[in-house]
Amino acid sequence: MSWNVRIGINPLSWMNDDLPSLGGETPLETALKEGKEIGYEGFELGNKFPKDGPGLKAKLDEFGLACVSGWYSGFLAELEPGQTNEQAVAAEIERCKAHMSKLQYNGVKVVVYGECAGTVQGQMDTPVSRRPQFANEALWHAYAERLNAFGEHLLKTYGIKLAYHHHMGAYVESPADVDKLMALTDPAKVFLLFDTGHAYFGGAAAPVDLLKKHVKRVVHVHCKDVRTPVIAQARNDGWSFLHGVINGTFTVPGDGSIDYVAVLKTLKDNGYEGWLVVEAEQDPAVAPSYQYAKKGYQTLRTLVDSLN
Repeated sequence: MSWNVRIGINPLSWMNDDLPSLGGETPLETALKEGKEIGYEGFELGNKFPKDGPGLKAKLDEFGLACVSGWYSGFLAELEPGQTNEQAVAAEIERCKAHMSKLQYNGVKVVVYGECAGTVQGQMDTPVSRRPQFANEALWHAYAERLNAFGEHLLKTYGIKLAYHHHMGAYVESPADVDKLMALTDPAKVFLLFDTGHAYFGGAAAPVDLLKKHVKRVVHVHCKDVRTPVIAQARNDGWSFLHGVINGTFTVPGDGSIDYVAVLKTLKDNGYEGWLVVEAEQDPAVAPSYQYAKKGYQTLRTLVDSLN
């Protein structure tokens, strides 16, 4: 029985939203044309895509591509002064309308939820080690409550699952953080985006071990590989997330040290059906977009085919 997964890509291989100097001059159409030519079935979103549902669909249809998903910057981890849980969730529900409607129009089933409250991931001069962390259990529990409420709203209103992205420089970064988040949130309302590269950088020496713990919650997968010597230097020298990106902490599957055979076999054996998304923040001047996007696709395509 063939494995029902699709291979997509994030436009980061061509252009970087956090660091526009990396591929900022590259037209969106170049990425879409090259991605389709390589064999990708769809794209995740970035800043250069049309902001409305019909416009986005028309642009992707030009190239015969699907909308995979899109990053949503959430701000549920920290309350404003005097704000209640209910008020924070209500504000998030209001903020998300345009984005979720756009995804819904394009048939998207999961949204990439990136927690941006307090995050240092976009700060060039702030070490990753200075990321925010919850000071006590009560704050963790309150955060989980807000996520549950928001996730429930997304499902009921848009038919979209909240795929929580554990991310360097944010509240949920380490394997212990992921364990905690999964333990405290409702498995019917909050789901997991598993990112191989962030899992390794966050402290999982073998990302597949973290995946095995939570694979039943995984509804979306970001496939990025790691250059272990660069990550070791990033940790030792206290680099920021973006400084690491510029210096090559991440690369595409097949160009680093992550065991993708183990990762993909675990996903298949546990019934994962969804997108495998090549997402590797790199400088296209150093890692040419087409060449690396093709390597990532061919690595995943070969492994998926071998598992069928």
